[in-house]
Formats: sequence, C-alpha cells, structure tokens
Amino acid sequence: MSAATITTSATRILQVWRRAAPHPLFLVIPLVLIVSIPAADAFLPPDIHLAHLLVVATAVTAIGAGPRPTALIGALAVLALIAAGAERRTLITESVLVELASLAVLSVLLVAFTHLRDRHHRELVRARAVSDTAQRVVLRPLPERAGPVSLAAEYHSAEADTYMGGDLYAAARTTDSTRLIMGDVRGKGLASISDTAIVLGAFRAAAHRQMPLTELVAYVEDAVRWGLAEFSQCEPDAAERFVTAVVLDIPDDEPVVHMISCGHPPPLLLRRATGTATALHVTEPAPPLGLGAMSDSTYTAATFPFHEGDRILLYTDGVTETRDGEGTFYPLAERVVRWNDQAPGPLLREITTDLRAYAGGLLNDDMAMMLVQRGPGTA
Repeated sequence: MSAATITTSATRILQVWRRAAPHPLFLVIPLVLIVSIPAADAFLPPDIHLAHLLVVATAVTAIGAGPRPTALIGALAVLALIAAGAERRTLITESVLVELASLAVLSVLLVAFTHLRDRHHRELVRARAVSDTAQRVVLRPLPERAGPVSLAAEYHSAEADTYMGGDLYAAARTTDSTRLIMGDVRGKGLASISDTAIVLGAFRAAAHRQMPLTELVAYVEDAVRWGLAEFSQCEPDAAERFVTAVVLDIPDDEPVVHMISCGHPPPLLLRRATGTATALHVTEPAPPLGLGAMSDSTYTAATFPFHEGDRILLYTDGVTETRDGEGTFYPLAERVVRWNDQAPGPLLREITTDLRAYAGGLLNDDMAMMLVQRGPGTA
C-alpha cells in the first residue's frame, strides 16, 4: 500500500472526526438556559413555573455533543431545578419531585443514546476508512507522466461516499510503450467493484510484458471470463455480466496509437492546432470482455496517427449518456473543444463541471474520463 493511500485515508478520518466534534453552540445554549430559567423563575408569579423547561438544555446538548457533555449538562439541569424549587420553597411538592425524577431519567437516557450514537459513528468512520483504502488500492491513481505521454483522470461514482464503482482505468509501462485501459462494468456503484478488480488485476498482470496488444486483450478476456464465471456463478445475472473496454498501446518512438475496442464508446482524438475532436472508430470491434466466447474471430488492432501535442480523451458512457432536462444526451465532442487549450487535469475538471450543470447537478451513473497527451521524447 502506498504512502499516498495511507495519507489520504488518515486525512479523511481526521476530517470526519472534526465534523463529529460538538459545535460550541450545543454547549453555550444549554448553559444559558440553565442559568436564565431559574433566575427568571424567581421573578415570576407563583402560578408560573419555567423550571420544567430545563429539559430543553439536556436535549439540545444530546443533539450535538457526546455522552460526557450531555451528562454534565444533565447534572447541572437537575441542580438548577433543585435550586429553583428551594428558592420558591416548592422543592418537596409532588409537582417538583415528579419534574426532578423525569429530568434525571431523561438525562440518563440521553447519555445512553449519545454513547450508542458515538460508538456507531466511530464504527462507521473505521468502515469508511477501510472501504476508501480498499477502493483506492483497486483503482490506483495514474502517474502524471508515462514515457512520452502525460496522463490525467477524473472519476465520479454513482453512489454517495464511494470512491469508485463500475468504471475503471489503468496505465502500465513496457520497455518501449505505454499501455492504457478504460472500461465500464455492467452495473454501477459498489456492487460492480468485484468485476472491476478482476479486469484491473488481469490488465496489470500482463500489460507490462512485451506481448502484442492482441495477445494482451486475449489474456484479459480469458481472465475476465474465468473470473466472472468463478465469482458470479451464484448470482441471478451471471450470464449477463460483461465489461466494455478500450485498450491502447502508445509506442515511444512512433507517432501512432494502437487500439482495440471491446464494445466501448470510441475515444476522441483532440488536435490543439485545429481545435477539432475526432472519434476513433475501429473497423473491427471486438465483443465486450467476458463475451469473447460468442465470437471466434481473433482480435485486430487499429492504428491511428498520434503526433506530439495530440490528445486522446477516453471516457465511459456515464459521460455521453448524461441527459439534460429535455432528455438530450451530453454532446461531448462539441463541448470538449471549448477547453482544448487547457492542461489535461483542468480540461477534465471543466468537462466534469459542465456535465454536472448539464444534468442539473446530479449524476446518476458512474463516470470516468482519462486524457492522454503526447509530449516530446521519452521521460
């Protein structure tokens, strides 16, 4: 596990802990009530009694503070009620005794409630930290540079508070090229992470080897088909599980990109000089990963020019299938040229911001993008 992953998880735990710390108002307001209610009681007519409102002080504390502050405020509220009863000489009356008993019992119950709530909150923080760490190990951050290309990625999961879902990407280096994969598992959110891990594990195991791109994709197909059959055979939709993917190989010493598409949306070739975005359609697409047995044909790699300064934008259908209020799909090829002069990272962030605005602020599907820019020479 990398130091960056550990640091990210520790930072998230610290942020959650800070959010869990009580706000000063949850202590100041109860203290003001404890002091002001008995004081006001002393100046009111005998038939008006406000001391029973001291229960509000304990309740307010329990909303935003832990068991110890709640116990302290509860005890102070009981003492304030005793003081108010003694001052009015009604301490031993049936009404005040019932109020005292009720306040004491309620304070004990609220302390128990805050204790259970805080314990469950700590368990949630630990579970979330473990989940985040595990997800970041599966979907590792991309390097900023690999060989002669610069890389940037953007990701959004369909489920709240999750780092990844059914979309995936990865990069790997051979001795003379950079290999990339962008994929989309059938399904979305946490339920698809196991299939995501299978694809990424197979790609990382073989991508660094000096095998042709066609053999690499065949290896990933075999691993995915085996993995889906092995780990998903008991699930009702096991026969319908698949992964769309596009796999790229970018040689260091040739201004080209080799690509195999397995039922995935075509990447966009962005040329900064002309300000155009061209879809890279392959003439012989392959079936999605996991469905290779349905076709007897071998994999064929398509080759496209990829010169210095050119960019390739890879994405999942969570981007292009986002709809506006009228049900129109997001026009990625038309929009992306607006930010073609920006660096890879800022460009992807601009697309994400525009995508959220286009969808009205809510993205209902997993979404991933990766931008590859060819630079001069080899790193």
